[in-house]
Amino acid sequence: MHSSGASLIFLFLYVHIARGFYFRSFRKALVWHTGLVIFLLMMGVSFLGYTLPYGQMSLWGATVITNLVGVIFHTSYIDFVIFAWGGRSVGEPTIKRFYTFHFLLPFIVIGLMLLHIYLLHLVGSSNPLGITNKLDNVKFYPKYIIKDFFGFIAILCVSLYFLVLKDPFYINDPDNYIEANPLSTPKHITPE
Repeated sequence: MHSSGASLIFLFLYVHIARGFYFRSFRKALVWHTGLVIFLLMMGVSFLGYTLPYGQMSLWGATVITNLVGVIFHTSYIDFVIFAWGGRSVGEPTIKRFYTFHFLLPFIVIGLMLLHIYLLHLVGSSNPLGITNKLDNVKFYPKYIIKDFFGFIAILCVSLYFLVLKDPFYINDPDNYIEANPLSTPKHITPE
């Protein structure tokens, strides 16, 4: 339920971002930038969670992504990869660190979401007609809060029903159920 729910959150997040592009919400710079930071942090949280089962795909995902980030943030003083791994390869210290950050970062994301909603409340949301007349505006609370809450719950319940009860392994990679083996790279991710 946790992994399927995380995938659904990203589906809803992509729809939210596409809606923001359609309504040209990027013109409200502070709201848009906090949303981008939330998106990047959520990608980090999902990556950290993906590595926790310590299956074959999560091992190699952690290896590749941390090496990629290590190349970007490489300095002559600190080797990011050794620092993130807690050694010379992905292992138990890496999983412990990733679990800690996977637990703590969502609290920062929740705080940024509250800031995002507060900033949206200050500047107002975009609309397709570009109406700026204050008399034509509809209050965010209670109309939209109640409407969005019930719509979100309905979609979430139906989606989770199909993903968790009907086909729980539809989204997950079957190679991640193979025990992690650093000496064997899965065939479909080996370099040519």
